[in-house]
Amino acid sequence: MGELAIELKGIDKSFGAVHANKNINLQVRKGTIHGIIGENGAGKSTLMSILYGFYQADRGEIQVNGKPTTIRDPNTAIAVGIGMVHQHFMLVDNFTVLENVMLGAEENAVLNRGITKARAELKRLEDEYALEVDPDAVIEQLPVGLQQRVEILKALFRGAEILILDEPTGVLTPAEADHLFRILEQLRDQGKTIILITHKLREIMAITDEVSVMRRGEMVATRETAATSVEELAELMVGRRVLLRVEKGEANPQDVGLAVENLTVKDNRGVVMVDDVSFEVRAGEIVGIAGVAGNGQSELLEAITGIRRAEKGTVMLRGQPIHVTGEADPAELRKRELAHVPEDRHHMGLVLSFEENENAILGYHYDEKYLNGPMLNLASIRQDAAKRAEEYDIRPPDVRLKTANFSGGNQQKIVLAREMGRDPAVLVIGQPTRGVDVGAIEFIHRRIIEMRDAGKAVLLVSVELDEIRALSDRILVMFAGRVVGERTPEASEGELGLLMAGVEEGQEAAQ
Repeated sequence: MGELAIELKGIDKSFGAVHANKNINLQVRKGTIHGIIGENGAGKSTLMSILYGFYQADRGEIQVNGKPTTIRDPNTAIAVGIGMVHQHFMLVDNFTVLENVMLGAEENAVLNRGITKARAELKRLEDEYALEVDPDAVIEQLPVGLQQRVEILKALFRGAEILILDEPTGVLTPAEADHLFRILEQLRDQGKTIILITHKLREIMAITDEVSVMRRGEMVATRETAATSVEELAELMVGRRVLLRVEKGEANPQDVGLAVENLTVKDNRGVVMVDDVSFEVRAGEIVGIAGVAGNGQSELLEAITGIRRAEKGTVMLRGQPIHVTGEADPAELRKRELAHVPEDRHHMGLVLSFEENENAILGYHYDEKYLNGPMLNLASIRQDAAKRAEEYDIRPPDVRLKTANFSGGNQQKIVLAREMGRDPAVLVIGQPTRGVDVGAIEFIHRRIIEMRDAGKAVLLVSVELDEIRALSDRILVMFAGRVVGERTPEASEGELGLLMAGVEEGQEAAQ
């Protein structure tokens, strides 16, 4: 069995009527990478929040390195060698890397050696674990992959021997995820213990030594990774067989729903991020845009949906112009049957402090059915939200619950239900399954295909190349703000990967 780093016995936790963890038992061996998987809302993050001291269990025992331990708060967790890298980073944007790493360790003996010695310790950790990052760089100027390295460095700086990572690849490109896995393997090989929370089964199979499966608050199985399969894990997670491939018939493209011509868009720094882009999306087809994050996809979606002003170009919605270079109004576009699922649900899709039913009508709150004279008709709003929660399997089905208290995948379903449930003519959707579990991915993919088959025009942006290939009828590849190629879904991953890296048609042969 090997010596245990962590043992949880009979952990139980409820939040009101929601029983998040039910008599959980878990053993994690030292010097291993142990995966924890489960559907959104299965209780994974709650369990790890108990281990890290954010929550206190109602019942149960925690043992760290064989000793019963009461973890009252994160400081206690850090003191016994547990660090955590959260799904949404806990960094101060306008602080430097070094300042963020030192922040929160003000009373730690490490800090008493002074900034110079702290800088030296940070350099040692960067070199030892291949976590190179400029200590004087300001966090808000770093890409998310480097921000995640800073979070790992923070934990190591505090002496973490046990590292919890919550959905660590949710915001990473495939290349960044591969680099993270190499870092985790190196940490394991040097004796660290890694607990990896993820919904991505391929990552579990690639990186973990053992995997535990949670379903609806219970621990239902633990397997040696080498002795299980993606299919078995998916079935254990969901409680039924899961279709791991997208089934769809041939597209039947009709009239042009969305036409983009010579569109140029700058970001907040004045840098051109979309450079003279043109394409069409027809009713009854899905056009996917592939590319590494940061190559203009976000700015493209924002310009089309009226959030960001374009420098030049035209966009036509069902034959009528969107004033993308002037004052395009997202509210007006919704009335014209353009729905938008934003890439970042927290910053652009939801108000986390609002109840679920309030988020369920954001942007549509002036609809007559939600009004009672000048006032909102709360009964109608909540009734409609309850119906959508059932249709989209939002868990828990409590429309009065604060949105911040839903898991990330269920927050995504709230946005999807709000936008897709309005029967739009054109759907613009960014990262539809970011942070979503395998059962919900199957559900969301089926809904997107149903919209296409109902004659809707769908523009899809995703950093998941498998998702783009599975859903799209045509694939456009963006690199450095330009569309560098168009392919069918039958194109190989290698062919698309070359285009994503900026190798355009004919260049490979020429080289």
